[in-house]
Amino acid sequence: MSSEQFNYPENISNELQLQFQLGNINTTIVSTERNKTIVLQHDISSPRPYTRNYLISGTNGFVQKREEIKMAFGSNPNECLNSDELQIIMEKYEHPFYHEIGELARKVGAHGGMDFVMDYRLIYCLQNGLALDMDVYDAAEWSCIVELSAESVKSGSQPIQIPDFTRGKWNKLKRLEFSRK
Repeated sequence: MSSEQFNYPENISNELQLQFQLGNINTTIVSTERNKTIVLQHDISSPRPYTRNYLISGTNGFVQKREEIKMAFGSNPNECLNSDELQIIMEKYEHPFYHEIGELARKVGAHGGMDFVMDYRLIYCLQNGLALDMDVYDAAEWSCIVELSAESVKSGSQPIQIPDFTRGKWNKLKRLEFSRK
C-alpha cells in the first residue's frame, strides 16, 4: 500500500506518511532438513471470525483441530474418520499431561485452555527439573521467521536460508519428557 492509497489525517506531516512495502498478509514456505514443507500463513487483514485453527496435512494423513476436529489417514486418507474412530484415536494418543489437566484448562484458561496448558507445563517442568519444551534455539528459530520472510519479500520472494542456531545439534536435543511424581 502506498501513501497515495491511504488517506492520512490532515494533521500528520508528510514526513510521517510512510510508504508500506510489506502487507498484512503473508505466506511463508519453509523447507526442512528432513525434506518436509511447512506453509505458514499470517493474515491480519481479511475479514472473518476469530479462529486459532490448526491444520497438518501430509502425504499419509490430515489433522485439523480447533472448532471441529477432523482426521483422515490410513486406508482411506481422503475421508474423515467417523466420530467413533476419532474418539478412539483421541483417547489412545492423548498426552498424559493433558489427560491430567485438560478439563481444568478448558474451565479456567483462555483460548480453549491453551494458555493454561502452556503455563502449567512450564511450571511443571521447572518444579520437576525437566528440560523446557521450548528452549533458546526454538525461540531464535521461531522469531527469525518474521525477519527472514520480510527479507524474502524484499528480494522478490527468493528463498532465504534459516540459520542453524544449534550448530548442527538440532537432532540431538531432548523434548517433551513427562514424569509423574
